[in-house]
Amino acid sequence: MHDHETRRNERDEENDMAGTAAVTAAAAAVGTLKGRVGAWWRSRWEAARRDTGMSTAEYAVGTIAAAAFAAVLYKVVTSGTVSGALNSMIGKALDASF
Repeated sequence: MHDHETRRNERDEENDMAGTAAVTAAAAAVGTLKGRVGAWWRSRWEAARRDTGMSTAEYAVGTIAAAAFAAVLYKVVTSGTVSGALNSMIGKALDASF
């Protein structure tokens, strides 16, 4: 009977050690994953912080481009050919009979 109890105790100890090893491995995997996710968030945060000065320059370039487009559009619309075509279209639309 003593040998049987000894073997059962040894088997229980082996299972406990295997369970402890599995828990330790799982904890290490979770720690590694947390470390990777944390590193990813830190890199995104640093990238966002580096881009803070860009918005003013982007707005300035966009405003200049919009003003240039408006100037070109104004020149095209007020040119003789386009102005005559627009006047003709508006005149035909107003003279249409219903």
